[in-house]
Amino acid sequence: MTDQGIAAWKLPLIVAAIAVSIVGAFYIGGPGMGMAEGSIVAGIIVALAVRNPPLHPIVPARAGDRREHLLVVVDEPLEDSTALERIAAASTAIDPREPGPEVRVVAPTHNRFLDRWASDTRPGRDQAQRSLVLTLASLARAGVDASARLGDEDIVQTVTDQLRTYPATEVFLVTGATDREGSAAAEELRSRLHTPFHHLRCAPPQQGTGRPAFANRR
Repeated sequence: MTDQGIAAWKLPLIVAAIAVSIVGAFYIGGPGMGMAEGSIVAGIIVALAVRNPPLHPIVPARAGDRREHLLVVVDEPLEDSTALERIAAASTAIDPREPGPEVRVVAPTHNRFLDRWASDTRPGRDQAQRSLVLTLASLARAGVDASARLGDEDIVQTVTDQLRTYPATEVFLVTGATDREGSAAAEELRSRLHTPFHHLRCAPPQQGTGRPAFANRR
């Protein structure tokens, strides 16, 4: 787990540096300079807080049974044969007498800037629903029964929202091989998730063999 905070021993030094700079400004330049220095320091603190918000661990809801629960987040339709085999294997019960894992598929609802500006979320929802339909059809052909949900525009927020009520024991993120936004989201999820995480990067069929690259959390 990556530590997202500041080491405890650094905090007194930071507070001391802030206090010394403000007191020094009052001593050298009087009240005017002291107030100006205080305003500058306050602005810097606010800017840093906005750009670097605290990142808390993402912990799934507690399960009410011993069944496995898989969360599959698809940033594009899941049609790659190797990725399907990977998820199908994870959704197979180890003991045939036990119920198989529950599988939930979620598609983030991406919207273009102009659509957001016009408050028109329909294009993003239509695209997400298309991804869900294609993904569920592919999973069904692989023998995997799954439910579907629409998610937030942000991938990390989508996972966070789902895990508030869904007790995922394993999380899969499916993105394009060159999707920078998806890769950034995967890195953040890898550092914050308190459950096994797998990033499946799938190349478009026309650009390669269609075999995904795997980046597993553990």
